[in-house]
Order: sequence, then C-alpha cells, then structure tokens
Amino acid sequence: MGAGGRMSVPPSQRKQESGSKKRVPISKPPFTLSEIKKAIPPHCFQRSLIRSFSYLVYDFILVSIFYYVATTYFHNLPQPLSFVAWPIYWTLQGSVLTGVWVIAHECGHHAFSDYQWIDDTVGLILHSSLLVPYFSWKYSHRRHHSNTGSLERDEVFVPKKRSSIRWWAKYLNNPPGRFVTVTIQLTLGWPLYLAFNVAGRPYEGLACHYNPYGPIYNDRERLQIYISDVGVLAVTYGLYRLVLAKGLAWVICVYGVPLLIVNAFLVMITYLQHTHPALPHYDSSEWDWLRGALATVDRDYGILNKVFHNITDTHVAHHLFSTMPHYHAMEATKAIKPILGEYYSFDGTPVYKAIFREAKECIYVEPDEGEQSSKGVFWFRNKI
Repeated sequence: MGAGGRMSVPPSQRKQESGSKKRVPISKPPFTLSEIKKAIPPHCFQRSLIRSFSYLVYDFILVSIFYYVATTYFHNLPQPLSFVAWPIYWTLQGSVLTGVWVIAHECGHHAFSDYQWIDDTVGLILHSSLLVPYFSWKYSHRRHHSNTGSLERDEVFVPKKRSSIRWWAKYLNNPPGRFVTVTIQLTLGWPLYLAFNVAGRPYEGLACHYNPYGPIYNDRERLQIYISDVGVLAVTYGLYRLVLAKGLAWVICVYGVPLLIVNAFLVMITYLQHTHPALPHYDSSEWDWLRGALATVDRDYGILNKVFHNITDTHVAHHLFSTMPHYHAMEATKAIKPILGEYYSFDGTPVYKAIFREAKECIYVEPDEGEQSSKGVFWFRNKI
C-alpha cells in the first residue's frame, strides 16, 4: 500500500502471471515471519505523522477541487454537457475518496502514526464521514487479519462449502446471473455486510457492526462500538440538514453517488484480494497464521494503484505486516518477493475481467479428491 512509484513487472512476466492459475503452495513455508521481516529495510516500519498527514491533505485538496468545480460550474452547463460532467465528477471524487477510506483503514491498523489516540481520532472522523462505523470495523477487520484463510474464523468473504450453497446458485451460474450477482455485490455488498454480516463469518444470532452487544464484540469493545454509532449518526444528521438546505438531488449528486462508488471499490478490492482459483482456504486441522496470510493476491489497478495508496498491489505485504505505513509497502513488497518465491501471488488480469472470472470460477470450496490430497485444504470450484 505505498503511494510511491509502482513496482516494475516485466511485460513477459506480467502476461504469464496474469493468465497463470498455478496454485499457491500449501506446504509449510521454508521461511519464517522474522526472516521475511529481516529482508525489509528497517525504515519501512517507521511511521511519520507528517508524511501520513501529507497524503491525507493531498487527497483533501483533490476532493475540494472536484467539489468546487462541480458546485460552481456544473449548473451553468447546457444539459447535454451536464450529463457528461456529473459522471466524470462522480468517478473522480469516488476514486479519491476511496483513497481517504484507505487512510482511515491505516488508522485502524495503527499504521498512521506512533500515537494510538491520533490514529483513532483521525480514523473515526474519516470513516464516519463515509458512513463507516470506525471502531466496529476496526475490530472485525483486525480479526480478519488474525484469521485470514480460515474457513471457521475468518471475518469477511468466507467462501461456502459445496454443501452450503443455496438452491438458486445454479440459476445464477451463467453470464446474466453473474452480472446480476456482481452488480448487487458492488452496490449493496458493503451495507449488507455492516448491517447483517453478509459474506462474513457465521455467528450465532445477528452479527451487526452497529450492535455493541452483538456476537462480534467483547465487553471491552462495546463502549467504542457506541462511539462508532454516534459518529455515523452525527454525519447522517448532518446530511439530513444538508438535504433540508440544498435539496435531496444536490446531496445525492455531490455526496451520495461518490459514496456508492467508494463502497463499490471497497468491495471489489477486498473481494479480489481474497478470491482467486489459485488461493487455498484451510479448516482448523490445517490452518496456521503464516499460510493464511500468504493466501492473498496482489492485483494491478493501473493508475488507481496510486490513487488507492497501493492497497491494491501490496496486499500480501500488508497482511504480513499490517502496521507498516502504506508509503513503505511498495519497497517492502519488492524486498520480500525473493524470499516468498512461489508463495507470493500476483495477478495482472484487468480487474474488470477478473471480477467476472472469479465470480464464474469461485462459487464454493472443497478439498481435492484422492489419497494424497490434504483434506483440510479447500480450493475454489464452480461445477454445480
């Protein structure tokens, strides 16, 4: 997740990696986490409050420019041009706000500064402004990092076993059905996850990110869940007052549609980081933290890698060292690739193709058949 230059990948290697479905090794890695860490320059683990704020200020400047142009000039445009101008604004503003979302995510990992109270204050303000319950997501996301790749304990995009897929899945296993599925996932997936834990870890009872007494959280965390709810409610009330002052259409155009784009990018990024035919999932008989953390994949979003502060193409390094600031992650990724070898996963397939490919090929998981197969290791399948 570094905001510096992109990692250089030779075209031949990029082409090979893009189309390759060679599975990630499932045997115990021939290296340890400490050996991976030693390969990374020590300065990569140093957090700079000034540098972290510089990225945030840069994003805010862009957000302000787009807002000013849209609210000052768009109403004077003739109608045909306004139909073009607003989608451009929505795309640009939604993309930059996704970068703001990523910085709030950094705060949740204590990667923004050396001061936890600063991280939590900045994260609460940023995430609340995007209608995200900061502490609620912070705790569930940390548990995702602690249990990545575990079928029993991972928190998000937990794949279903074949016996758990619903009866209607076979009717959606076609191009129109996949288009509908992906569309719903990108538009409603994030609010459904927050409110009902859709695609999350199975819990007894309703697992809701807004419920301080839900099964996701323990007693020590409940007060901060209330604070998260207050933050979201405060921004919601502010939007209500803005609707009264400016009108519903104005708020939807200026804020609502860019927020939908942020949510869509968030779901797509997370989905593609953890869903790939070459990635294994493990049950409790096989899972360990390091193999689970390595069961993620870096993707190439082109120029958006930089806009998203490289959360897209340095996700493997992020899962190994989540408190590392995003602006060092590119250098860290380059340093660890020789150590990881075949355990490092990169897919350069254009994401607009990849999301439909994974929706087609990654419907459920099951172990390989045969005496030599490991029954605790599950792979994606698509035959229903």
